[in-house]
Amino acid sequence: MPILWHVIQLYAVQGFRRFLLATGYKGELVERFANACQWPEGVSVECVDTGLQTQTGGRIKRLESHLAGAARFCATYSDGVADVDLGELLAFHAGHGAVATMTVVRPELQFGVTELDDDGAVTGFHEKPRSEHWINGGFFCFEPAALDYLEGDSVLERAPLERLAAEGQLRAHRHEGFWECMDTYKDAVTLNDLWESGQAPWRLWGDAQADVRRTRNSATGSRMPRRRRSPA
Repeated sequence: MPILWHVIQLYAVQGFRRFLLATGYKGELVERFANACQWPEGVSVECVDTGLQTQTGGRIKRLESHLAGAARFCATYSDGVADVDLGELLAFHAGHGAVATMTVVRPELQFGVTELDDDGAVTGFHEKPRSEHWINGGFFCFEPAALDYLEGDSVLERAPLERLAAEGQLRAHRHEGFWECMDTYKDAVTLNDLWESGQAPWRLWGDAQADVRRTRNSATGSRMPRRRRSPA
């Protein structure tokens, strides 16, 4: 299933019911998929064409009319999965009083680390340790006022977040659990293998394979052939 399906399920199982997908390239295919899926009861998924070349912040800005009346809203890139506790994120956001909250994570490094002493002697190794630095994990919570920091051409990670931080309106919610972003084919293989194993850490809902079968049947009318090592 597309990673979008996994992300929506992750939010839906934690109580979210209304989803707006800011679409662009091949948006018609995304909309076709969203309309064909049988989502959990009470969940609505609406696609909004936000343009082919629109940047991340601009896409959220173009949803402004659809967000009218919302007390606050969450946003994510839909290219990563995590076992993030969204209730905890919302509580943290509500507690600090700032306009925006960004979930931060310490990813596992792609390569092992070699330890050296001052004269170049190798003293040890660490296989793919966690980074010592926190990075943007892509699970946000915003007050409506955050929309005032966005323009139609905004890159969310640049001027808007930088300005929010400079004005003391951005807080970081630390997530220490599982997090993985699907940027490459290798990432897709890793995530698919985790899913096939039945041990996917982000699977916070029912039986994994049963959920996939039900969704595939409702979306296509029959079960699609099972393919190993294909992108999610």
